Amino acid sequence: MSIEIKKVEKKSDLKKFIMFPWKIYMTDEHWVAPLIMDMKHRFDAKKNPYYEHAEVELFLALKNGKPVGRIACHIDKLHNDTHKEKAAFFGFFEVIEDYEVAKALYDHAVKWTKEKEMDFLRGPMSFGTNDECAFLLEGFDSDPAVMMPYNPKYYIDFSEKYGFIKAKDLLAFFKKSSDPIDPRLKRQAQRIENDPKIRVRKFSKKDFKKEMERVKEVYDAAWEPNWGFVPMTEKELDETAQVLLQYADTDLVWFAEEIHDDGTIEPIGVSVVLPNLNEATKPLNGRLFPFGIFKFMSLKKKVKGTRAILFGLKRKAQGFGVPTLLFWKTEEAGKLKGYEWVEMSWNLEDNFKINKFDTNLGGKVYKKYRIYDLKV
Repeated sequence: MSIEIKKVEKKSDLKKFIMFPWKIYMTDEHWVAPLIMDMKHRFDAKKNPYYEHAEVELFLALKNGKPVGRIACHIDKLHNDTHKEKAAFFGFFEVIEDYEVAKALYDHAVKWTKEKEMDFLRGPMSFGTNDECAFLLEGFDSDPAVMMPYNPKYYIDFSEKYGFIKAKDLLAFFKKSSDPIDPRLKRQAQRIENDPKIRVRKFSKKDFKKEMERVKEVYDAAWEPNWGFVPMTEKELDETAQVLLQYADTDLVWFAEEIHDDGTIEPIGVSVVLPNLNEATKPLNGRLFPFGIFKFMSLKKKVKGTRAILFGLKRKAQGFGVPTLLFWKTEEAGKLKGYEWVEMSWNLEDNFKINKFDTNLGGKVYKKYRIYDLKV
């Protein structure tokens, strides 16, 4: 029976697209189902600000009229303008363990890329580096942390068999709160803590909008040189703020600031650590409403893990004790609230400075991820 690739155009098609992963992971003990309401939002062009600077199309692979795979193809104008590239992306890739189905999906994505006159296809990027990206390469023996991907091992095999080549590997570090920080780094941090021109403080809920602008200021300055970086638009920042407001623990969001001689205060570093809400959402199987919300609120109080999702420093704050002081204060705040471990992710494999820093903090690489490229 031939494989049909169908564009998602109707609500019924979108429902099949969103619900397809349950077929793949039904018996996988480590998969954490996404919240269905969140997925509906992500694919709503009127609500998701990514669509304002990107072209997105979703496709289903069908056999006998039943879904056997899915893929999203998208072109991010903001990415291509930033990096002077002609890149198309694929994401939200899921497929049964059948290479012919995977090949049909990739064939269609390549055809789509050529029709759009792009030079290469990159992925998986589920809407860019500010979102979930990459295939899990190593570390299949534990659940993913919040906002990190998970997939069967055969996705790697299928992609490389098709001809995709490695573009970049990403690393995730694991650290128990009880694992010690390198004493040399600790001493550096203590010296900085006594410097009257430097201060660290927690995120202020009372000044939420301004605080988010400070996060973006540091984020853009710190990440601008990095591979794949794309600055958030104002609407994307607003959406991120809403997510933080709804799910984050602002006791785990800290700033490092420089106090200038004229009394002005400049944010020079930020640490954003999220509770690992996957621990609370996993039992819900994707359904928060109508009754899952009560279970979620109960389980949220029992979450033990965290993910350091953003750790950014302006150039002037790099290379001395500010990074350690910022991490130390965030970790101590987490200990007081009962958090027992942190995943520091993700790091580019060739960002040697941050990888060494995370190692000196007591972290160990426990998961690896891979992003692929294919010239068309």
